[in-house]
Amino acid sequence: MALKDELRSQGNFLFKYRSYLPVLIIIAGIIVLVDTKLNSVNEPWHATYDIACVIVSFIGLLIRILAIGYSADNTSGRNTSAGQIADDINSTGLYSICRHPLYVGNFFMWLGIAMLTLNFWFLISFTYLYWLYYERIIFAEESFLIKKYGTKYTDYAATAPAFIPELSKWKKPQNKFSWVKIIRQEKTGILNLFIMVYMFKSIGAFLTDGKYYNLQSYWFWGLVIGIVWYIIIKLIQKNTTLLNTDR
Repeated sequence: MALKDELRSQGNFLFKYRSYLPVLIIIAGIIVLVDTKLNSVNEPWHATYDIACVIVSFIGLLIRILAIGYSADNTSGRNTSAGQIADDINSTGLYSICRHPLYVGNFFMWLGIAMLTLNFWFLISFTYLYWLYYERIIFAEESFLIKKYGTKYTDYAATAPAFIPELSKWKKPQNKFSWVKIIRQEKTGILNLFIMVYMFKSIGAFLTDGKYYNLQSYWFWGLVIGIVWYIIIKLIQKNTTLLNTDR
């Protein structure tokens, strides 16, 4: 098999199962976190650092929200079993400065979680593995888009970098912002983010202080808000048609 065909095959496989990558990050991160906490003391600056980690994750979430909210219909989805889907090419807004802003957003979301381990080498390893993983997905995705749209996509790709944003390329979004699309597509991501932050913080607190975060902790209430949000959106989707249209 030619290298390009092998990379495309790997990318399609990883795209289909890309939702499982966070599980591997979580398992590895917890192992590193336990080792770090058992061999260190709780410093006064840790509380400020933890807030900075969460801010990094929310920057990633904000990037995803802006990319999805202004995207064309039937693009930028969380489709897995259905494979690649693209009824149009997103080329304005965040897509004008970067061809894959969703993956940039994912990177920052998970970087914030990885930072909670307080382990420099884990951050380096995470960054390297993330790039290898998504490099193949990007290759497969762009092969699909080139096959479907031809020069329309290659001309766009010639003006926008693949991953590292180039702000000078900015073009105003051509679509209206859709909160409905955000609510429908990002409910799981928002919940997972709150779960991960609370889990990592609770494990760290138990290892250093011998107790979990309780009702008096804003980390706990963040988790509660995430769960309530997810349940409400699922009930709305199941019992109404309010979230069936993107606009």
